[in-house]
Amino acid sequence: MKPVRMGVLGCADIALRRMLPAMAASPHTEVTAVASRDGVTATAVAREYGCRAVRGYAGILEREDVDAVYVPLPAALHADWVEAALRAGKHVLAEKPLTTDAARTAELVELARGQGLALMENLLFLHHHQHARVDRLLAEGAVGRLTSLHAAFCVPGFRANDIRYRPDLGGGALWDVGVYPLRVAVRFLGPDLEVAGAILTRGPDREVDTAGAVLLRAADGVAVQLTFGVEHTYRSAYELRGGNGELALDRAFTPPADHRPVLRLRPQGGAGQDILLEPDDQVANTVTAFVEAVRTRAAPAKEILVLARLLEEVRHAAG
Repeated sequence: MKPVRMGVLGCADIALRRMLPAMAASPHTEVTAVASRDGVTATAVAREYGCRAVRGYAGILEREDVDAVYVPLPAALHADWVEAALRAGKHVLAEKPLTTDAARTAELVELARGQGLALMENLLFLHHHQHARVDRLLAEGAVGRLTSLHAAFCVPGFRANDIRYRPDLGGGALWDVGVYPLRVAVRFLGPDLEVAGAILTRGPDREVDTAGAVLLRAADGVAVQLTFGVEHTYRSAYELRGGNGELALDRAFTPPADHRPVLRLRPQGGAGQDILLEPDDQVANTVTAFVEAVRTRAAPAKEILVLARLLEEVRHAAG
């Protein structure tokens, strides 16, 4: 089967560090063109991957040798370029969040469905096998009836001129790291989550939120506490607690491909157990999942809309 021919709209850090190497290494994808506003940057990146350089993003969408596009642009630019790509007949893998507006997200999901095109929101952690092992342990009753979920994703600060500090480009902790704990709550508890409260705070001299906390309520009564921030010590973890114990996972969202995950199972009143898992490459897995969506013309995941709703409700709750 022929590889999916990929065009890349922008040379963001995540594209250079993660996605381009993974797409180039996969037998299922071929990087055919890379675009940048700066022709020099596009040429340098294209030379490294043996593909064509395009100055300006629109040129990628006009190419007949591009089946699908990857969109790693700033969050505020996603909606327009994802729409343009879909209208040009291209499948789309877009960085999270898909957009910064729930109504626009719904429009794009409907457009992709109507066009029969794949549209995937790039949350890499969803494609790591460690979470499936957590599923099995929960199903086996390892912690008893689930009562709460706690998740955190915090990272150190960025350079002063980083785009994630710019409100006009969709910067801020919620869009950058808050999506992860919100999405893991949906991953384990399903779509019927209600925002019970939220706060978003700004660091000194910042124009965007740099930290936040969210309280969710699941339909079955499970309590959810989430924290996130971009000027913190690194933290990437979640804990699932039940009547009979708790299950915890570190490096939950950004494990390197050679990392061996450790699930910490602590039964109530019993000896704890550390469960060592094999490494897994969530970036390569994501590329494979996107290719499958393209080849089957899979409809966009319903969870895209759930996450968009929760993000909007968090903003509203935080005032």
